[in-house]
Amino acid sequence: MVFKRLLGALGVGGPTVDTVLDPAPARPGSTLTGQVHLKGGDADFDIDHITLELVARVEAEHEDGESEGVVVFDRFTVSGGFRLGEGEARSVPFTVVLPWETPVTELYGQSLGIVLGVRTELAVAGAKDKGDLDQLSVAPLPAQEAILEALGQLGFGFKSADLEYGRLHGTGQQLPFYQELELTPAPQYAHQVNEIELTFLASPGGMEVVLEADKRGGFFSEGHDTVSRFTVGHHDVRDWNTEVDGWIRQLVEHRTSYGSQGTYGDAYGHGDHHDSRRSGPGMGTVVAAGAAGLAVGVVGGMVAAEVVDEIGDFFEGDEEDEEG
Repeated sequence: MVFKRLLGALGVGGPTVDTVLDPAPARPGSTLTGQVHLKGGDADFDIDHITLELVARVEAEHEDGESEGVVVFDRFTVSGGFRLGEGEARSVPFTVVLPWETPVTELYGQSLGIVLGVRTELAVAGAKDKGDLDQLSVAPLPAQEAILEALGQLGFGFKSADLEYGRLHGTGQQLPFYQELELTPAPQYAHQVNEIELTFLASPGGMEVVLEADKRGGFFSEGHDTVSRFTVGHHDVRDWNTEVDGWIRQLVEHRTSYGSQGTYGDAYGHGDHHDSRRSGPGMGTVVAAGAAGLAVGVVGGMVAAEVVDEIGDFFEGDEEDEEG
């Protein structure tokens, strides 16, 4: 969906901008393509630059609770330095490369409830206006999809997804936030854990998979969290069901006292200790994901069309809260 509005910084009669992304979902680390359509105003205007911003709705944890805000996680100048004539129509095609850690917004075509957008900034004669906002859809990388498919086949279910502001210790994280997928446990693990939290941190050389288990407490013990980290290649060919089940077994069977250090393990079972997993400030209808894949539901009963509408509602007028 495209959200068009007159460039307020230029007043009535200024040029308008309409950015249209190519319809196929992009993937982390791959290209995003589209066109910026300009329509001239009541006079000639000098276009200083056209810049695309990747923006995300992110949650931040604080001592007194949680808050939400908008984070700009990349910027691309795609054109500029030309004069747009009165009433002139001009289209500017663009191709940009998404960061490898760009969050995944959908799985098998089903929205995960993550809010990402591409916002267009048009600078004209020294005045800037963020004049257009489009929903950004991102599908998983092959390795991400294979791991999620394996989890589904093992009996895990999708609970929710969000973006958390902060950093995961001991990882190569680049963005100021990370995506967290919360999964309900498979029946064989339901007596050991309340839920599993999954984070993918992709890079050009491969991907880190961070798993956290919210473990159940017994009659004489409190529940606690344990964390493990594994690494995979983008084009690895593995028995993913066996591999992922081994990760989960290692995670839930690891014993640490409540409140102690979490353990990060690599693909060979070696780990480093860290004080905490995080730093920084802080279903509705269920559908089958693939032939036997992860059961996903939209967060809070939200359907895909409502997620699209929320893009515009959330980002409109957010400049004063923005964190770059």
